[in-house]
Amino acid sequence: MATGQTYDKAFKQEAVRLVQTSEKSQRQVAEDLGIAMSTLSRWCSELAANGERAFIGSGHLQPEAEEMRRLRRENEILRQERDVLKKALAIFSHR
Repeated sequence: MATGQTYDKAFKQEAVRLVQTSEKSQRQVAEDLGIAMSTLSRWCSELAANGERAFIGSGHLQPEAEEMRRLRRENEILRQERDVLKKALAIFSHR
């Protein structure tokens, strides 16, 4: 297996399906596909844990995590705006 090799969602799902439906062991399926046993094992675990939401891709977040990231960023912007308004109030109230 090449270092840094990436596989698409369909390939990962098919690899896990082969483990689940074939008579072959997980190790044999991994060897047949030319991937590391640990990689295939991780894919099986991820699909079992997340179902259709598994394998969303590098740099992408699960919907809940994406929403949390967006809300945290929005909260930070609101804090900054509040701080600017507090400073402006302090400046203008001393005149």
